[in-house]
Amino acid sequence: MKAARSGTRGSLEKTKLAMIRKVSFLQKKDSTGAESVISLVVRRLILSSIVQSESSYLNSLKRILQEYQKPLLEPQNWILNPKKVRHIFYRLQEIHQCHSMFQIALASRVAEWDHSETIGDLFVASFSKSMVLEVYSDYINNFTNAMTLIKKACMSKPAFLDFLKKKQASSPDRITLYGLMVKPIQRFPQFILLLQDMLKNTPKIHNDRLPLQLALTELETLAEKLNEQKRLADQEAEIQQLAHSVGDRNLSKLLNSGQRQLIQCELLTEIVYGDEGQVLKSKERKVFLLNDTLICANVNLKGPPDISSLVPVGPQYTVKWCAPLLQTQVVEVGQDSQQRRDSVITARRHSSTSSTTGKVFLGSSRLYQELEELQHDMAVVQEVSLLVGTLHGTYQNLNTTVSQDWCLALQRLIRLKVEEIQNANKCHLRLSIPGKPDKSGRPGSIVVVFKTPSPLSKISWVNRLHLAKIAHRQENPPGWECAEEDVKTKAHFSYPLLTCKLPVFSSMTHSLKLEAALHSPSQSSLLGFCIASTSLPQGYLWVTQVAGGGSGFNHQVEIFSLNRATPRLVKTVPLRAPVLCLEYVKEPCPSTEEREAEKAQSAAQRGNIICVGLQDGSICVYSSVDTAVHCLSTLVNPDGCPVLCIKHSPSFLFAGLADGKVAVYHRRAGGELWDVDSCRLVSVGSEPVCSLLTFEDAVWASCASRVNVIQGSSLHTRSFTAHSDAGCSVSHMIRSGGGVWMAFTQGSSIHLFHTETLEPLQEVNISTHTAHLTPGQVCVSSLLICQGLLWVGTSQGIIVTFPVPTLEGIPKITGKGMTSLNAHCGPVDLLVSTSSALASDLLKRDSILNSSEEGANREAEGGKGDEGGGEEGHRWEQSSLPQDSAAPPPREEKPKRLLLQYRLHSTCQLPGKLLSVQPAQGTHRPPPESLVHSQGFSIYEVCEDPDVWLRGRPVEWGKEGQVRCNKVTSTAVFSGGRGHRWIGQTSSPGPCSASTDNTLLVWQLPLTLSQ
Repeated sequence: MKAARSGTRGSLEKTKLAMIRKVSFLQKKDSTGAESVISLVVRRLILSSIVQSESSYLNSLKRILQEYQKPLLEPQNWILNPKKVRHIFYRLQEIHQCHSMFQIALASRVAEWDHSETIGDLFVASFSKSMVLEVYSDYINNFTNAMTLIKKACMSKPAFLDFLKKKQASSPDRITLYGLMVKPIQRFPQFILLLQDMLKNTPKIHNDRLPLQLALTELETLAEKLNEQKRLADQEAEIQQLAHSVGDRNLSKLLNSGQRQLIQCELLTEIVYGDEGQVLKSKERKVFLLNDTLICANVNLKGPPDISSLVPVGPQYTVKWCAPLLQTQVVEVGQDSQQRRDSVITARRHSSTSSTTGKVFLGSSRLYQELEELQHDMAVVQEVSLLVGTLHGTYQNLNTTVSQDWCLALQRLIRLKVEEIQNANKCHLRLSIPGKPDKSGRPGSIVVVFKTPSPLSKISWVNRLHLAKIAHRQENPPGWECAEEDVKTKAHFSYPLLTCKLPVFSSMTHSLKLEAALHSPSQSSLLGFCIASTSLPQGYLWVTQVAGGGSGFNHQVEIFSLNRATPRLVKTVPLRAPVLCLEYVKEPCPSTEEREAEKAQSAAQRGNIICVGLQDGSICVYSSVDTAVHCLSTLVNPDGCPVLCIKHSPSFLFAGLADGKVAVYHRRAGGELWDVDSCRLVSVGSEPVCSLLTFEDAVWASCASRVNVIQGSSLHTRSFTAHSDAGCSVSHMIRSGGGVWMAFTQGSSIHLFHTETLEPLQEVNISTHTAHLTPGQVCVSSLLICQGLLWVGTSQGIIVTFPVPTLEGIPKITGKGMTSLNAHCGPVDLLVSTSSALASDLLKRDSILNSSEEGANREAEGGKGDEGGGEEGHRWEQSSLPQDSAAPPPREEKPKRLLLQYRLHSTCQLPGKLLSVQPAQGTHRPPPESLVHSQGFSIYEVCEDPDVWLRGRPVEWGKEGQVRCNKVTSTAVFSGGRGHRWIGQTSSPGPCSASTDNTLLVWQLPLTLSQ
């Protein structure tokens, strides 16, 4: 019970297991009954946590009002001006009143818990009021100013500082005033975690299920708005603080004009290198990325330490330099050799010209020189290996086996040097900024190096710089039309940014229409660190088309590679019939036994599986590994009806047919593919099945205006009417959380339905967002939900997006929509999202040298870690220095020696004498065991510890088979239609460019971090 009250998910799981072990009657029940009883008990414990949490929060608010605000407002204690006191504690009284009413209602609900067991509706009723958003917004907007007033009062009025110290010392928990006042900002995230636990332990048939989902929606929306308010307040405070520190009046005016938006700021460490690559100095700088400027400033933390312990003391900035964003470039080590030579020359020129000031911004990098030397040595060793093969004598440690070991060791060293170069980039942000022109008048540049706190920080900076530049392209400002208040609160790159326009099927006839597309993810090891941070999601985009006027055309799929800055057509797959649909089959999370089997059959991996539905009624199952495409099997339905849509679940493959039936295929036992002979047909109507949507092993199938829910195992079917007009057929369905959005063949409205009760929850008319831009009738032609945005493509070629919640709640549209001013010239035929996680190696902070040193330390302490392997190894060895009381200067050190090592046991049984620097000791040959210990006399050295050279670590899997790690996800959205046009707000719609060609518009979104 104590574990459950702590409120963590791990504690709740422990409570469940403990109850099953301790309570005997639960062990006798079936699993469903036991889980139901446990859920009831855990729900009660979570309710108790909510009550205790709310009581603690109210006590904190009461302490602020009673112990701080009230004494400061008393006439006999006029330490501060009453006006300033009210400004510091602005809106706290109203917040306390809101939660006092909520606590009364919560106590009443607890008293009735045995009869109703509902609490979600109470949260909806209490926190969906506009007053709650208003008072919390006012409080959060005022929070930064309140802290500034407290800081100034502490520095100017010692009595006020003593007052705060006494109040903190007399409190039982010794929480400062700042610690109390920050609690309202943290309140709603705490509510969300508690309700997520409550929803997780609420059965689907429970009356509280839908109210809890609606409550999560309301709280998530409220928290998102408050977070945005906090971000804006912090951004304004940072810009104001920076504006006061700027000596340039013009820049100060620009910062105060409200035209600058702060995209990102962070404390980074600037590193200054010498000409030999040594670190001369390092110092913390605050770097500000604005929408058009990059500013670097010194940080001066001023203020007595006793004030800093009570309230955060804001820093003072001194601007070092500022550079236009469009003239700032990210410099990655090793982009190409010519760029390296140019950058070295530029750095040396800057170093020599600035030697009078003693400041050097970048030293010469020797990593690539060392790599080139290793590659040269590799070529020499290969030639030596050929000469060794011509020896007539037989020698134990000079033979073909040893020379092959040399080559293997050098290959590993080359791989490690490449990895060392990558590691050097992970936490070092190199920026090229404009500098003074040289003597010839050519523009110069300076390369500045910042060390970031983590690889994730470096990725974030590179990505934000990239998107901020894209936001300045001609098609992006303004790229979207939204409400006037939203324009003020959104940064330029917070909108989806149009990255590029991609023509497809350009050589085909103009009567072809884009039919379907999907993303086949894959990771390319050839992408550099910065390129991976700014490129589109890695993988391949499959695009299909269908003829508008009949047959007689070549039917094919075009495959575009996304593993570069601009997508490029890399392969065309011909097919025997028109392609009507595509489905990417995600590989299920392997169990322990399956992972062991995969290790044994790693060479037989099929890659990504893609199902292609054809007009002749067949489904071609393809395996895709990079650009190689292989047909694994073909599924055929008995009636030979065209396959209009395909969806899959862990156990089944569903196909919607043109004759109103759904074909269900079973997955083979222990296999990845489906049984060709297992097809079962389920009739859902007489009209075509236009859309499918899977839920675990069930599927929603739309037929005309009705939607049928089919259970895959039993084929049990139930249906409901999605539209009152029988002529409005369901054309698209998309799911998020506990709701499904549907679009129809007629009309401009989209409808939201609950996934469990099937009842309608919301209806939104799209035409109100497009009528003023393009007159005429509007129909919804495509739907997509991606990263908290509901994308709606229309028959007019316009795309409208709406914000929707991303948690387990109901995906209700909670804000005003945005309309894209970049549109197609015809209907938006398709919307497809592409996402891929950056390789986990990019997020590892430890370098190869650190790991090597740790491996050497482990070997020195406890010997070698693995004596039984037959693998070759390598390590770095520092050359021995003469013993002297005074340490020699760094420049006097001898260069490091690379030891090419081999497995001595592999050659110790060969005839012949051992080539060694040790004097000859007769013909006696030591036994193999002694050879292992005679490495000090050999010109080679054995190293069998795999930790020295093996870089991979075993993957940690969670309970659900997911890898336990933070992942950075790159996301983009592709919209397909004819041509491209820009729609002005005041002028008539712009002309279509290449209006007869099918075009993909690529929209890039910021990187996201998830777990």
